[in-house]
This record gives sequence, structure tokens and C-alpha cells, in this order.
Amino acid sequence: MTQLPSDAENFALDNSVKKRIRIKPVDSQMGFKFKVALTWLLMLTVLALLLMHLGLDYHLIQAKLPFMLGLHLTSDGFIQGAAMTLTVTFISMFCAFTLSVVVAFCRLSHNPFAFGIATFYISIFRGTPLLVQVLIIYLALPQVGIVLGAFTSGILALSLNYGAYMAETVRSGIISVPRGQIEAGLALGVSQRTIMTQIVVPQALRIIVPPLGSLFISMLKDSSLVSLLGLWELNFLAQSYGRSTYHYMEMLIAAAAIYWLMSLFFELIQTHLEQRFSRGYSK
Repeated sequence: MTQLPSDAENFALDNSVKKRIRIKPVDSQMGFKFKVALTWLLMLTVLALLLMHLGLDYHLIQAKLPFMLGLHLTSDGFIQGAAMTLTVTFISMFCAFTLSVVVAFCRLSHNPFAFGIATFYISIFRGTPLLVQVLIIYLALPQVGIVLGAFTSGILALSLNYGAYMAETVRSGIISVPRGQIEAGLALGVSQRTIMTQIVVPQALRIIVPPLGSLFISMLKDSSLVSLLGLWELNFLAQSYGRSTYHYMEMLIAAAAIYWLMSLFFELIQTHLEQRFSRGYSK
């Protein structure tokens, strides 16, 4: 007859299993991160070797880099380079997100007029190229008497375009929250405002943050389109310095590196936010 383990043996067995379950994932995760870092280091080394064999004029890059970073103002006293790029991106992102929240709630509304306006707006701005929208706002609107400056036109075009994409992102986050939780809050007498701020929004952010972060980084790069309007942002300076010095390769690579570093910084912020809003959901 097989003897069953005692309670003490069961307790010891459970503890040993739990320790193995806790330790092994930590060890494998550390090993995975080390291999990823090693791969990045290898790829960066290969990239550096390729750049070294291009015969670039690094003295020219060093001379123009402070202007491209926006550390110096223009002759008229305005910001330029990466500083202008970040300014346009942050203002456009704020406007786009504010617009997207309004449009998302209209999209979820049972009012046919609000729903129709929201879906029409989303369709037209997602269905036409951003470049065309920039040119229409800056070049075509003056034909009907609406004249906007380059800075305002660039922000308006980016806000309207990305607001359409963000509206669907916000909507998907809201509908991801189970309806039963909202009904439970109403049954307990909780106000709709409290339900939205304390129940819906925290859970929706877990779904919204990853695509929203990707859209922000995408907008950071798409802000280069406002160079067509004459704004002295990073891409505009790279092209201007390339034409004046006949060293396009140096200037464009420098601009690409700055865009990449800014994107990496915001990717780290996005990862931190994802981990924060995913607490309680991670296995």
C-alpha cells in the first residue's frame, strides 16, 4: 500500500516548487536581457564600422551639430533643429490626444449625428496622405481666404491626422473594459464620473499606452514634413546644410542619428508606462 506524504512533507514540497518557479524565470530573464544587450552591442559595432568606412567629414558634423540640436537660436531669435521638432511634436500630440478623446466618445455615442461626424472625420483623415493634408492646409486654404502660418499649419495638420488614428486607439481601450464592471459600479450607486476615472480609465490605459506611444514616435518622425513649410526643424536644417556644403551624407546621417536617439528615449518612457499600467496583469 502506497504511503501518502504527510502535511509537513507536502508543505516542504510546495515551498521547493515555489522556489524553483520563482528563481528559474528570473535567471532566464537575466540571461535573455544579457543576450539582447550583447546583440545590440554587436549591431552597433557593425554600424560604427560601416560609418567609419564611408569617409565622412566628422568635423563638419561636429560644427553643425549644435545648430541641428537646437542649442542655438535662428538669426531671428526662434528655436530650430531638434528643439523645433520636439516643440511641434509635443503641441501636436496634446492637441491630437484631446481631439481623439472627444471623437472616441462620439464614436461610441448612440447619437447618429455625433457618430456620423466622428466616423466621417476618421475616414477622411485616415484615408488621405498626411503630406497632402499639410499642403492643403498651408497652400490651398489661402485660396478661400484662410491664411495660416507655417507653424500653425504644421501643428493643425499633424493634430488632425493623428487625432483620427488616436481616436480608434482610445475607443479600443474603452471597449476593452468588461461591461459587467461598469454595471457593477452603477448597481453599487457609484457615479458615472467615478466609474470612468477609477474603473474604466486605469484599465483602458493598459490597452491605449502601447499604440499611443508608437503613434507619438511616428509623429516625431512625421514632423519632418513641416520642413516643406519652411520651418527650421531638424530635417530642414539637414537638407539646407547638405545643399550649402555639398555633404548630404554627413548631414542626413546626423539628422537620422538625432531622430533615432530621441525615439529611443521615448521608447524607454513607453516601456516604463506599459509596465506601470500592466501591474496585476503580468503573469
